Amino acid sequence: MGILSKFVKVSAVGSVASVGVFLGMTRKIEEVPLSTSDYLFNSVHFRTYNPLQNPTTHDLFIRKVPLSEIDPTLLENKGKLVEKFCAGVWGGLGYAFQRAYLARKYQGPLTAKQLWSRQELKDATYEPGTQITDHFEVIEKTPERIVVRCGDSPLKRDVRASDGLFEMSAVVKPEEGVAVFGLKSIFYQGLGKAESEPMPSHIAWLHKLYTKLWLETAIHRVTR
Repeated sequence: MGILSKFVKVSAVGSVASVGVFLGMTRKIEEVPLSTSDYLFNSVHFRTYNPLQNPTTHDLFIRKVPLSEIDPTLLENKGKLVEKFCAGVWGGLGYAFQRAYLARKYQGPLTAKQLWSRQELKDATYEPGTQITDHFEVIEKTPERIVVRCGDSPLKRDVRASDGLFEMSAVVKPEEGVAVFGLKSIFYQGLGKAESEPMPSHIAWLHKLYTKLWLETAIHRVTR
């Protein structure tokens, strides 16, 4: 997956240099099977950007947090929790290295209206059309989820060789006394017919580690 693969290798490996610390930090994160019956696989976004229905590399990780640990101000209005969680993904430590790298390569006059600084990323509400560090664009927002298109520059509007959908979700479940936070990824080759998944197994494994890092560091933005 091009630039994503580079970041997964560098960021994930660097972040788990201390395996014990990483495993302890992410021990409450669960990987959940992601079926092709999931709405993202049947969305207009997936059909448009993966017109030949090429194979995907996909995963879903969730983290349940007791409502007693959530910042109560984020529970007062629907949609605020997922906004702050999303801001934690992009403005948090998990994305810091990748953000800095992309800024060195792609920040300039053509991308000046995109979000680049940590403060911008932490303060944004992530409305559809928001572009993030020349590699992500918000394409859907509801009170419980925010979906971005990834895989290449949002300046490339058409079907791309490397493409994907990435969902951040925050679902409050009062009956269980928890909020469930999720990161869902679907990657695919958009241009041309592909016979295999876009990520080899070792890159997919590193991507899972990176996703766990993003999820855990983002959680800190929504707790007391």
